[in-house]
Amino acid sequence: MRRTSLAIALFSSCCFGFSGPMAKFLGAAGLAPLEAAWLRMAASAVLLLAILALVRPRALRIPRSRIGLVAAYGLIAVAGVQALFFVAITRIPVGVALLFEFTSPVLVVAWVRLVRRIRPGRAAYLGAVISVAGLAVVVEVWQGMRLDGLGLLAAAAAAAGCAGYFLISDGFGDEMDPLGLIAWGFAGATVALVPLSRPWDIPWAALGETATINGTTLPAFAAAAVLVVVATVVAYITGVTAVRRLSAAVGSTVASLEVVAGAVIAWVLVGEALGPFQIVGGAVVIAGALLAQTAARGAGRSGRPAEDGAAAPEQPHRPLAGTATATTGADS
Repeated sequence: MRRTSLAIALFSSCCFGFSGPMAKFLGAAGLAPLEAAWLRMAASAVLLLAILALVRPRALRIPRSRIGLVAAYGLIAVAGVQALFFVAITRIPVGVALLFEFTSPVLVVAWVRLVRRIRPGRAAYLGAVISVAGLAVVVEVWQGMRLDGLGLLAAAAAAAGCAGYFLISDGFGDEMDPLGLIAWGFAGATVALVPLSRPWDIPWAALGETATINGTTLPAFAAAAVLVVVATVVAYITGVTAVRRLSAAVGSTVASLEVVAGAVIAWVLVGEALGPFQIVGGAVVIAGALLAQTAARGAGRSGRPAEDGAAAPEQPHRPLAGTATATTGADS
């Protein structure tokens, strides 16, 4: 049973890892980042809502008192993260963008301490310091940040959106099915992105073209299908399934493999190889984020700091990462 659950979680992380590379192929075919983001949200919303309506209609129920939170979830945790991530990967490598999204638990620690006035445990502060140090290595600050500044800013903003996901999700508890929340989040993001993406102006003919990146050629329609079916709908369904079968600690550890999967897939398909500093710094970022995430979940759920070394409460939702995930299987 445990091996099956771990296999499902690993499969989910690998599915999420396809989002960045597939978005790059859509960009090469002629779709702007916001257009590709809207296409992903709209198609995923239709598909997931249809699946749930057939097999789990109760999951689509929204408590009247939580309609505002669902709207905020769609606007911040889905639309914002999705659009910003797609902008980021047009300017920086997919793996680096995922690493930035994976620091969202560090931002949650800052919010909990500065806004909620809750003092997290020492593990939260230590994890934050470790993650920031890792990011400094990733961007090679000693050489004046060798990566694109606007791309880094978009990735950092996407991480802030992921942090918003954690904080908003705290307001739901067990009142909504996580897949129902995700489906309505997709639908809300589809509506929210209409003024920016202007779907009536999307060059739909581009989906009939082929895109070539670093010698790899892929039909744009196939890239869109993988982005929607594999990297979104299947990834979320298997991710939620895995988290319900695993502990939060194990689930969040497996979730970190999305960064690795995304980087490897981007290297194979679009030729984006990370340098030694990105690899070393990435490992440091993931370690710090996992440490901070455990403390952040405990503080956010219970309203008090999580004790160092204590297990964090279960949280079966996941932000839209590579979204990416931004990053980002189970609890990231």
